[in-house]
Amino acid sequence: MTEKVVTVKNRAGIHARPAALIVKTANQFSSSLYIEKDTMRINGKSIMGIITLGASYKTELKIITEGSDEQEAADAVEQLFLNRFEGD
Repeated sequence: MTEKVVTVKNRAGIHARPAALIVKTANQFSSSLYIEKDTMRINGKSIMGIITLGASYKTELKIITEGSDEQEAADAVEQLFLNRFEGD
């Protein structure tokens, strides 16, 4: 299991477009991916789950991955947050 703490850096927070990017990235890996906010844990491969987190600007989230490519999956999703959900 790999865990990373990330912070939402884009001012609009996680709305439909960033959620779709997370799901698209997560689905490139076979590992399970979860995102935690406070006591909520959602499937990182579910766009509706991600949106229900209500993650706004400067919200801290924990990314949890489990599986054969868990480190790569965690790194890829972390990079989305670091880039504020903008291109590479």
